[in-house]
Amino acid sequence: MQPSTRTVNVGIIGLGTVGGGVYRLITTHAERYRKNLGIDLRIARVCNRSEKRAHELGIDPEQFTSDWHDVVSDPSIDIVVEVIGGEHPATEIFEQSFAAGKHVVTANKALLGRHMEKLSAAARAAGVQLRCEASCGGGIPIVNTLEHDLSGNEVITVAGIVNGTTNYILSRMAEEGLGYEEVLADAQRLGYAEADPTADVDGLDAASKIAILSSIGFATRITTDDVHAQGIRAISAQDIEVARKLGYAIKMLAIGHRTDSGIDVRVHPAMIPASHPLAGVSGAMNAVYVVGDAVGETMFYGAGAGAFPTASAVVGDVLALAEPLSVGTSPLPEPEPFKRELAIRDIRDLSTRYYVRIVPGDTGDAQVHAEEVLTEHGIATEQVMKLEDGSFALVTGAVCEGAMTNALAEMARGEGAVREVANAIRIEDMAAWTEGIEAN
Repeated sequence: MQPSTRTVNVGIIGLGTVGGGVYRLITTHAERYRKNLGIDLRIARVCNRSEKRAHELGIDPEQFTSDWHDVVSDPSIDIVVEVIGGEHPATEIFEQSFAAGKHVVTANKALLGRHMEKLSAAARAAGVQLRCEASCGGGIPIVNTLEHDLSGNEVITVAGIVNGTTNYILSRMAEEGLGYEEVLADAQRLGYAEADPTADVDGLDAASKIAILSSIGFATRITTDDVHAQGIRAISAQDIEVARKLGYAIKMLAIGHRTDSGIDVRVHPAMIPASHPLAGVSGAMNAVYVVGDAVGETMFYGAGAGAFPTASAVVGDVLALAEPLSVGTSPLPEPEPFKRELAIRDIRDLSTRYYVRIVPGDTGDAQVHAEEVLTEHGIATEQVMKLEDGSFALVTGAVCEGAMTNALAEMARGEGAVREVANAIRIEDMAAWTEGIEAN
Protein backbone atom coordinates (compact mmCIF):
# COMPACT_ATOMS: atom_id res chain seq x y z
CA MET A 1 0.00 0.00 0.00
CA GLN A 2 1.26 3.46 -0.88
CA PRO A 3 2.27 5.62 2.09
CA SER A 4 -0.05 8.51 2.86
CA THR A 5 0.96 11.90 1.47
CA ARG A 6 0.42 13.69 4.76
CA THR A 7 -0.43 13.21 8.40
CA VAL A 8 -4.06 13.74 9.41
CA ASN A 9 -4.30 15.64 12.70
CA VAL A 10 -7.08 15.06 15.20
CA GLY A 11 -8.17 17.17 18.17
CA ILE A 12 -10.19 15.53 20.96
CA ILE A 13 -12.45 17.62 23.17
CA GLY A 14 -13.46 15.66 26.26
CA LEU A 15 -11.60 12.89 28.06
CA GLY A 16 -14.45 11.13 29.81
CA THR A 17 -15.28 7.48 29.24
CA VAL A 18 -15.64 7.85 25.47
CA GLY A 19 -12.94 10.49 24.94
CA GLY A 20 -10.44 8.46 26.91
CA GLY A 21 -11.36 5.41 24.86
CA VAL A 22 -10.84 7.33 21.60
CA TYR A 23 -7.42 8.53 22.74
CA ARG A 24 -6.31 5.05 23.77
CA LEU A 25 -7.70 3.38 20.64
CA ILE A 26 -5.92 5.74 18.25
CA THR A 27 -2.62 5.66 20.11
CA THR A 28 -2.74 1.86 20.43
CA HIS A 29 -3.54 1.22 16.76
CA ALA A 30 -1.79 4.15 15.04
CA GLU A 31 0.88 1.91 13.52
CA ARG A 32 -1.74 -0.54 12.26
CA TYR A 33 -3.66 2.31 10.62
CA ARG A 34 -0.46 3.33 8.83
CA LYS A 35 0.42 -0.20 7.74
CA ASN A 36 -3.01 -1.56 6.79
CA LEU A 37 -4.90 1.56 5.72
CA GLY A 38 -2.13 3.90 4.66
CA ILE A 39 -3.46 6.53 7.06
CA ASP A 40 -1.06 8.41 9.33
CA LEU A 41 -3.35 9.54 12.14
CA ARG A 42 -1.97 11.81 14.84
CA ILE A 43 -3.65 13.26 17.94
CA ALA A 44 -2.42 16.85 17.86
CA ARG A 45 -4.37 18.41 20.77
CA VAL A 46 -6.50 17.12 23.61
CA CYS A 47 -8.86 19.24 25.72
CA ASN A 48 -10.35 18.46 29.09
CA ARG A 49 -11.34 20.46 32.15
CA SER A 50 -9.13 18.30 34.38
CA GLU A 51 -5.42 17.99 33.67
CA LYS A 52 -5.33 15.06 36.09
CA ARG A 53 -7.30 12.93 33.63
CA ALA A 54 -4.81 13.76 30.88
CA HIS A 55 -1.97 12.73 33.17
CA GLU A 56 -3.74 9.40 33.92
CA LEU A 57 -3.89 8.68 30.17
CA GLY A 58 -0.22 9.57 29.66
CA ILE A 59 -0.93 12.55 27.44
CA ASP A 60 2.02 14.80 26.66
CA PRO A 61 1.57 18.14 28.49
CA GLU A 62 2.29 19.94 25.20
CA GLN A 63 -0.76 18.25 23.66
CA PHE A 64 -3.07 19.22 26.53
CA THR A 65 -5.29 22.28 26.94
CA SER A 66 -8.23 23.08 29.18
CA ASP A 67 -9.68 25.54 26.64
CA TRP A 68 -11.56 24.01 23.68
CA HIS A 69 -10.90 27.15 21.62
CA ASP A 70 -7.25 26.06 21.43
CA VAL A 71 -8.32 22.91 19.59
CA VAL A 72 -10.78 24.56 17.24
CA SER A 73 -8.40 27.39 16.32
CA ASP A 74 -5.35 25.17 15.77
CA PRO A 75 -4.68 25.43 12.00
CA SER A 76 -2.97 22.03 11.91
CA ILE A 77 -6.07 20.11 13.04
CA ASP A 78 -8.23 18.50 10.35
CA ILE A 79 -10.83 16.66 12.45
CA VAL A 80 -12.36 17.69 15.77
CA VAL A 81 -13.79 14.92 17.97
CA GLU A 82 -16.44 16.31 20.35
CA VAL A 83 -17.26 13.92 23.18
CA ILE A 84 -18.32 16.21 26.02
CA GLY A 85 -22.06 15.87 25.37
CA GLY A 86 -24.80 18.36 26.17
CA GLU A 87 -25.88 21.39 24.18
CA HIS A 88 -23.34 24.01 25.26
CA PRO A 89 -20.52 24.52 24.54
CA ALA A 90 -20.93 21.61 22.09
CA THR A 91 -23.00 23.76 19.70
CA GLU A 92 -20.33 26.45 19.68
CA ILE A 93 -17.62 23.81 19.16
CA PHE A 94 -19.45 22.50 16.10
CA GLU A 95 -20.11 25.92 14.61
CA GLN A 96 -16.61 27.29 15.15
CA SER A 97 -15.01 24.07 13.90
CA PHE A 98 -17.06 24.24 10.71
CA ALA A 99 -16.20 27.91 10.22
CA ALA A 100 -12.52 26.97 10.54
CA GLY A 101 -12.90 24.30 7.85
CA LYS A 102 -12.67 21.36 10.22
CA HIS A 103 -14.74 18.18 10.09
CA VAL A 104 -16.49 17.13 13.31
CA VAL A 105 -17.06 13.62 14.71
CA THR A 106 -19.41 13.32 17.67
CA ALA A 107 -21.33 10.94 19.92
CA ASN A 108 -23.69 13.71 21.07
CA LYS A 109 -27.16 12.25 20.50
CA ALA A 110 -28.92 14.76 22.76
CA LEU A 111 -27.72 17.69 20.65
CA LEU A 112 -28.20 16.01 17.28
CA GLY A 113 -31.63 14.69 18.20
CA ARG A 114 -32.88 18.27 18.42
CA HIS A 115 -30.60 20.29 16.14
CA MET A 116 -29.27 18.00 13.41
CA GLU A 117 -30.87 20.01 10.59
CA LYS A 118 -29.25 23.28 11.70
CA LEU A 119 -25.84 21.73 12.34
CA SER A 120 -25.85 19.71 9.12
CA ALA A 121 -26.68 22.86 7.17
CA ALA A 122 -23.77 24.69 8.82
CA ALA A 123 -21.39 21.85 7.95
CA ARG A 124 -22.60 21.76 4.36
CA ALA A 125 -22.22 25.52 3.97
CA ALA A 126 -18.62 25.23 5.19
CA GLY A 127 -17.87 22.31 2.85
CA VAL A 128 -17.10 19.87 5.68
CA GLN A 129 -18.75 16.83 7.24
CA LEU A 130 -20.51 16.08 10.53
CA ARG A 131 -20.31 12.38 11.35
CA CYS A 132 -22.18 10.71 14.21
CA GLU A 133 -22.00 6.91 14.09
CA ALA A 134 -21.34 6.79 17.84
CA SER A 135 -24.50 8.73 18.68
CA CYS A 136 -26.79 5.69 18.25
CA GLY A 137 -26.10 2.20 19.52
CA GLY A 138 -22.54 2.66 20.77
CA GLY A 139 -20.36 0.27 18.79
CA ILE A 140 -23.17 -0.97 16.51
CA PRO A 141 -22.51 0.33 12.95
CA ILE A 142 -26.11 1.35 12.33
CA VAL A 143 -25.87 4.98 11.11
CA ASN A 144 -23.55 4.13 8.21
CA THR A 145 -25.66 1.06 7.45
CA LEU A 146 -28.80 3.15 7.07
CA GLU A 147 -27.02 5.90 5.15
CA HIS A 148 -25.25 3.61 2.69
CA ASP A 149 -25.65 -0.16 2.88
CA LEU A 150 -29.48 -0.13 3.05
CA SER A 151 -30.02 3.02 0.97
CA GLY A 152 -31.38 0.93 -1.92
CA ASN A 153 -34.38 0.02 0.26
CA GLU A 154 -37.44 1.88 1.36
CA VAL A 155 -37.09 1.44 5.10
CA ILE A 156 -40.32 0.23 6.67
CA THR A 157 -39.25 -0.02 10.30
CA VAL A 158 -36.21 0.92 12.38
CA ALA A 159 -36.70 -0.12 15.98
CA GLY A 160 -35.12 -1.87 18.88
CA ILE A 161 -33.37 -1.66 22.22
CA VAL A 162 -31.08 1.38 22.19
CA ASN A 163 -30.57 2.10 25.88
CA GLY A 164 -28.37 -0.30 27.83
CA THR A 165 -29.35 0.99 31.27
CA THR A 166 -33.05 0.23 30.90
CA ASN A 167 -32.34 -3.12 29.24
CA TYR A 168 -30.02 -4.04 32.10
CA ILE A 169 -32.66 -3.12 34.66
CA LEU A 170 -35.48 -5.01 32.94
CA SER A 171 -33.23 -8.03 32.33
CA ARG A 172 -32.24 -8.24 36.00
CA MET A 173 -35.85 -7.85 37.07
CA ALA A 174 -36.89 -10.68 34.73
CA GLU A 175 -34.05 -13.03 35.65
CA GLU A 176 -34.09 -12.52 39.41
CA GLY A 177 -37.65 -11.43 40.21
CA LEU A 178 -36.38 -8.17 41.74
CA GLY A 179 -38.18 -4.83 41.95
CA TYR A 180 -37.32 -1.77 39.88
CA GLU A 181 -35.91 0.35 42.73
CA GLU A 182 -33.66 -2.45 43.97
CA VAL A 183 -32.16 -3.11 40.53
CA LEU A 184 -31.77 0.60 39.78
CA ALA A 185 -29.78 1.09 42.99
CA ASP A 186 -27.56 -1.84 42.07
CA ALA A 187 -27.13 -0.52 38.51
CA GLN A 188 -26.02 2.84 39.92
CA ARG A 189 -23.54 1.12 42.24
CA LEU A 190 -22.09 -0.86 39.33
CA GLY A 191 -21.92 2.15 37.01
CA TYR A 192 -24.63 1.01 34.58
CA ALA A 193 -26.89 3.89 35.63
CA GLU A 194 -26.12 7.53 36.38
CA ALA A 195 -26.73 9.06 39.81
CA ASP A 196 -29.59 10.92 38.10
CA PRO A 197 -31.02 8.19 35.82
CA THR A 198 -33.79 10.37 34.34
CA ALA A 199 -32.51 10.48 30.76
CA ASP A 200 -32.29 6.69 30.63
CA VAL A 201 -35.24 5.41 32.67
CA ASP A 202 -37.71 8.03 31.36
CA GLY A 203 -36.85 7.28 27.72
CA LEU A 204 -35.21 10.60 26.82
CA ASP A 205 -31.89 9.07 25.72
CA ALA A 206 -33.67 6.51 23.53
CA ALA A 207 -35.91 9.25 22.09
CA SER A 208 -32.85 11.17 20.84
CA LYS A 209 -31.44 8.04 19.23
CA ILE A 210 -34.64 6.97 17.47
CA ALA A 211 -35.11 10.54 16.21
CA ILE A 212 -31.69 10.37 14.55
CA LEU A 213 -32.15 6.85 13.18
CA SER A 214 -35.68 7.55 11.92
CA SER A 215 -34.55 10.76 10.20
CA ILE A 216 -31.93 8.78 8.29
CA GLY A 217 -34.08 5.71 7.66
CA PHE A 218 -37.12 7.60 6.41
CA ALA A 219 -35.25 10.56 4.85
CA THR A 220 -37.40 13.05 6.73
CA ARG A 221 -36.50 15.34 9.64
CA ILE A 222 -37.62 13.95 12.98
CA THR A 223 -36.53 15.55 16.24
CA THR A 224 -36.50 14.31 19.81
CA ASP A 225 -39.51 16.52 20.52
CA ASP A 226 -41.51 14.52 17.93
CA VAL A 227 -41.00 11.28 19.86
CA HIS A 228 -43.59 10.11 22.37
CA ALA A 229 -41.45 8.94 25.32
CA GLN A 230 -42.53 6.89 28.33
CA GLY A 231 -40.17 5.26 30.80
CA ILE A 232 -39.93 2.09 32.86
CA ARG A 233 -40.44 3.38 36.41
CA ALA A 234 -43.91 1.79 36.67
CA ILE A 235 -42.80 -1.70 35.58
CA SER A 236 -42.95 -4.20 38.45
CA ALA A 237 -41.65 -7.71 38.93
CA GLN A 238 -45.29 -8.79 38.94
CA ASP A 239 -45.88 -7.28 35.47
CA ILE A 240 -42.82 -9.13 34.16
CA GLU A 241 -44.01 -12.44 35.64
CA VAL A 242 -47.52 -12.04 34.20
CA ALA A 243 -46.00 -11.17 30.82
CA ARG A 244 -43.95 -14.39 30.98
CA LYS A 245 -47.10 -16.44 31.64
CA LEU A 246 -48.72 -14.77 28.63
CA GLY A 247 -45.73 -15.65 26.44
CA TYR A 248 -44.18 -12.19 26.36
CA ALA A 249 -41.09 -10.33 27.50
CA ILE A 250 -41.17 -6.67 28.54
CA LYS A 251 -38.59 -4.54 26.74
CA MET A 252 -38.01 -0.81 26.47
CA LEU A 253 -38.42 -0.21 22.74
CA ALA A 254 -37.57 2.71 20.49
CA ILE A 255 -39.76 2.45 17.40
CA GLY A 256 -39.84 4.25 14.07
CA HIS A 257 -42.39 2.82 11.65
CA ARG A 258 -43.58 4.01 8.25
CA THR A 259 -47.38 4.04 7.82
CA ASP A 260 -49.72 5.32 5.13
CA SER A 261 -50.50 8.37 7.26
CA GLY A 262 -46.94 9.23 8.34
CA ILE A 263 -44.16 8.10 10.63
CA ASP A 264 -45.04 6.43 13.91
CA VAL A 265 -42.16 7.25 16.28
CA ARG A 266 -42.21 6.41 19.97
CA VAL A 267 -40.29 5.07 23.00
CA HIS A 268 -41.94 3.02 25.73
CA PRO A 269 -41.92 -0.35 27.47
CA ALA A 270 -43.81 -2.98 25.51
CA MET A 271 -44.68 -6.64 25.66
CA ILE A 272 -43.19 -8.56 22.75
CA PRO A 273 -43.36 -12.29 21.95
CA ALA A 274 -40.74 -14.21 23.94
CA SER A 275 -39.74 -15.92 20.68
CA HIS A 276 -38.75 -12.66 18.94
CA PRO A 277 -34.98 -12.00 18.62
CA LEU A 278 -35.29 -8.72 20.50
CA ALA A 279 -36.70 -10.57 23.52
CA GLY A 280 -33.38 -12.37 23.88
CA VAL A 281 -31.30 -9.19 24.09
CA SER A 282 -30.25 -9.10 27.72
CA GLY A 283 -28.07 -7.11 30.09
CA ALA A 284 -26.69 -3.80 28.85
CA MET A 285 -26.59 -4.91 25.21
CA ASN A 286 -28.37 -3.06 22.40
CA ALA A 287 -30.02 -4.27 19.21
CA VAL A 288 -31.46 -2.37 16.27
CA TYR A 289 -34.01 -4.10 14.06
CA VAL A 290 -34.31 -2.71 10.54
CA VAL A 291 -36.88 -3.82 7.97
CA GLY A 292 -36.41 -2.79 4.35
CA ASP A 293 -38.78 -3.52 1.50
CA ALA A 294 -36.03 -5.38 -0.40
CA VAL A 295 -33.70 -6.76 2.28
CA GLY A 296 -36.50 -7.79 4.64
CA GLU A 297 -35.74 -8.22 8.34
CA THR A 298 -32.25 -7.48 9.68
CA MET A 299 -30.93 -7.08 13.21
CA PHE A 300 -27.73 -5.41 14.43
CA TYR A 301 -26.55 -6.40 17.90
CA GLY A 302 -23.75 -5.20 20.12
CA ALA A 303 -22.56 -3.12 23.04
CA GLY A 304 -24.49 0.13 23.20
CA ALA A 305 -22.10 2.00 25.48
CA GLY A 306 -18.70 1.83 27.12
CA ALA A 307 -15.28 3.30 26.45
CA PHE A 308 -14.10 1.06 23.62
CA PRO A 309 -17.36 0.08 21.86
CA THR A 310 -18.32 3.75 21.47
CA ALA A 311 -14.74 4.74 20.70
CA SER A 312 -14.78 2.13 17.94
CA ALA A 313 -17.62 4.02 16.23
CA VAL A 314 -15.93 7.41 16.74
CA VAL A 315 -12.62 6.22 15.31
CA GLY A 316 -14.42 4.57 12.40
CA ASP A 317 -15.82 7.99 11.48
CA VAL A 318 -12.40 9.60 11.95
CA LEU A 319 -10.77 7.08 9.61
CA ALA A 320 -13.49 7.53 6.99
CA LEU A 321 -12.68 11.24 6.91
CA ALA A 322 -8.93 10.67 7.17
CA GLU A 323 -8.74 8.36 4.15
CA PRO A 324 -9.20 11.10 1.51
CA LEU A 325 -7.46 13.74 3.62
CA SER A 326 -4.36 11.57 3.88
CA VAL A 327 -3.93 11.58 0.08
CA GLY A 328 -4.56 15.28 -0.29
CA THR A 329 -8.24 15.31 -1.28
CA SER A 330 -11.25 16.59 0.61
CA PRO A 331 -14.18 14.45 1.79
CA LEU A 332 -17.44 15.37 0.11
CA PRO A 333 -19.36 18.12 1.96
CA GLU A 334 -22.18 17.16 4.29
CA PRO A 335 -25.26 16.17 2.25
CA GLU A 336 -28.30 18.44 2.11
CA PRO A 337 -30.01 18.05 5.50
CA PHE A 338 -33.36 16.29 5.57
CA LYS A 339 -36.48 18.42 5.69
CA ARG A 340 -39.83 17.41 7.18
CA GLU A 341 -41.14 15.44 4.20
CA LEU A 342 -43.49 13.08 6.03
CA ALA A 343 -46.03 13.70 8.76
CA ILE A 344 -45.46 12.49 12.31
CA ARG A 345 -48.40 10.45 13.56
CA ASP A 346 -50.09 11.46 16.81
CA ILE A 347 -49.60 8.78 19.46
CA ARG A 348 -53.36 8.89 20.06
CA ASP A 349 -53.86 7.38 16.59
CA LEU A 350 -51.76 4.29 17.41
CA SER A 351 -53.71 1.03 17.43
CA THR A 352 -52.39 -1.74 19.67
CA ARG A 353 -53.44 -4.35 22.20
CA TYR A 354 -52.96 -3.60 25.88
CA TYR A 355 -52.16 -5.34 29.13
CA VAL A 356 -53.82 -3.60 32.11
CA ARG A 357 -53.22 -4.53 35.75
CA ILE A 358 -55.89 -3.36 38.20
CA VAL A 359 -56.02 -3.28 42.00
CA PRO A 360 -59.64 -3.64 43.25
CA GLY A 361 -61.11 -1.16 45.69
CA ASP A 362 -63.17 -1.79 48.81
CA THR A 363 -66.63 -1.73 47.22
CA GLY A 364 -68.18 -3.08 44.04
CA ASP A 365 -66.86 -5.54 41.50
CA ALA A 366 -63.71 -4.10 39.99
CA GLN A 367 -63.55 -6.58 37.12
CA VAL A 368 -67.14 -5.94 36.10
CA HIS A 369 -66.57 -2.20 36.33
CA ALA A 370 -63.37 -2.38 34.26
CA GLU A 371 -64.93 -4.51 31.53
CA GLU A 372 -67.99 -2.26 31.37
CA VAL A 373 -65.81 0.82 30.92
CA LEU A 374 -63.77 -0.86 28.20
CA THR A 375 -66.94 -1.93 26.39
CA GLU A 376 -68.33 1.61 26.56
CA HIS A 377 -65.19 2.81 24.77
CA GLY A 378 -65.42 0.09 22.10
CA ILE A 379 -62.60 -1.99 23.57
CA ALA A 380 -62.84 -5.78 23.64
CA THR A 381 -61.50 -7.81 26.56
CA GLU A 382 -59.65 -10.88 25.29
CA GLN A 383 -58.35 -12.35 28.54
CA VAL A 384 -58.59 -11.91 32.31
CA MET A 385 -56.05 -13.25 34.79
CA LYS A 386 -56.60 -13.31 38.55
CA LEU A 387 -53.34 -12.61 40.38
CA GLU A 388 -52.19 -13.96 43.74
CA ASP A 389 -52.27 -10.59 45.50
CA GLY A 390 -55.96 -10.06 44.68
CA SER A 391 -55.35 -7.81 41.71
CA PHE A 392 -56.15 -8.91 38.17
CA ALA A 393 -54.87 -8.32 34.65
CA LEU A 394 -56.82 -7.69 31.47
CA VAL A 395 -55.61 -8.18 27.91
CA THR A 396 -57.53 -6.11 25.38
CA GLY A 397 -58.06 -6.38 21.68
CA ALA A 398 -56.55 -3.79 19.35
CA VAL A 399 -57.60 -0.33 20.44
CA CYS A 400 -56.89 3.24 19.41
CA GLU A 401 -54.52 4.86 21.91
CA GLY A 402 -56.84 7.82 22.42
CA ALA A 403 -59.76 5.56 23.36
CA MET A 404 -57.57 3.57 25.74
CA THR A 405 -56.31 6.72 27.45
CA ASN A 406 -59.90 7.86 28.03
CA ALA A 407 -61.00 4.42 29.25
CA LEU A 408 -58.14 4.16 31.74
CA ALA A 409 -58.95 7.59 33.14
CA GLU A 410 -62.60 6.65 33.58
CA MET A 411 -61.74 3.23 35.01
CA ALA A 412 -59.70 4.86 37.75
CA ARG A 413 -62.74 6.89 38.80
CA GLY A 414 -64.54 3.74 39.93
CA GLU A 415 -65.98 5.20 43.13
CA GLY A 416 -64.39 2.46 45.21
CA ALA A 417 -64.58 -0.42 42.73
CA VAL A 418 -61.06 0.25 41.41
CA ARG A 419 -58.42 1.36 43.86
CA GLU A 420 -55.71 1.75 41.22
CA VAL A 421 -54.90 1.11 37.59
CA ALA A 422 -51.46 -0.18 38.56
CA ASN A 423 -50.08 -0.38 35.04
CA ALA A 424 -50.99 -0.34 31.38
CA ILE A 425 -48.46 -1.72 28.91
CA ARG A 426 -48.76 -1.87 25.13
CA ILE A 427 -48.52 -5.28 23.47
CA GLU A 428 -46.54 -4.46 20.35
CA ASP A 429 -47.92 -5.59 16.98
CA MET A 430 -44.60 -6.72 15.55
CA ALA A 431 -46.24 -8.23 12.48
CA ALA A 432 -46.97 -4.66 11.37
CA TRP A 433 -43.22 -3.95 11.37
CA THR A 434 -42.77 -6.22 8.34
CA GLU A 435 -45.76 -5.25 6.20
CA GLY A 436 -44.53 -4.13 2.79
CA ILE A 437 -41.58 -6.48 2.28
CA GLU A 438 -41.25 -7.42 -1.40
CA ALA A 439 -41.94 -11.09 -2.19
CA ASN A 440 -38.93 -13.06 -3.44
